Amino acid sequence: MRPFILCLVLVSLGFISSVRADDQPAAPLRVVLIGDSTVCDYPPAHANRGWGQFIGEHFQPGAVTILNLAAAGRSTKTFIQEGRWQKALDAKSAYILIQFGHNDSHSPEKPEATNAATDYRDYLRRYIDEARKAGAIPILITPMVRRTFGPDGKLTDALAPYAEAMKAVAGEKHAAVIDLHAYSAALVEKLGPAASAAMANKPGDVTHFNEKGARAMADLIIQGLLAADPKLARLLKTP
Repeated sequence: MRPFILCLVLVSLGFISSVRADDQPAAPLRVVLIGDSTVCDYPPAHANRGWGQFIGEHFQPGAVTILNLAAAGRSTKTFIQEGRWQKALDAKSAYILIQFGHNDSHSPEKPEATNAATDYRDYLRRYIDEARKAGAIPILITPMVRRTFGPDGKLTDALAPYAEAMKAVAGEKHAAVIDLHAYSAALVEKLGPAASAAMANKPGDVTHFNEKGARAMADLIIQGLLAADPKLARLLKTP
């Protein structure tokens, strides 16, 4: 008996199970991260850690593939100018998580600076529109607070205009947004100056994180993801 005919006979008798295309395991969703030094990957010996290095641990094994394209020192403007955004689009991902604001908020004479009321919003609109055109779902993430406190012991909030601008653009474009700015402010205020300093990559740095701090930011993002995109949230280990 020919092998093909024999195979059909065995399948019909139940000795071999037929395999349908929809029985195959789904390919992992590709998730691209873009942003600045608070997001990007660092080598093991480096003092810094970005939340992008740890967020993948929250998903079910094999459910997603994280491609972290964030780069230190970049803003909404320079990330595009340097061709990094095009690389993110070329990755053909299902989702693109977008966090900018820290470097956008630098002094106006700096090449990376943008204005929260004008071009910062324009760049965010471009990210959303071009991500969707490429077939990806954009999720905006407001910049986490810098851990700076005033003489009264209260958190100062220089990044608030950028966080508010991002939320406004998200509303305008009907895009998902995770308010990491608000979540991180609540955490830092609860901890206070001394305890929140334990998240720093080095003494006196109020912006960057060690592993403890980066993991805390990743936890907060996952918290926000539950509401921002329930479909992606269903792939978490503990939805």
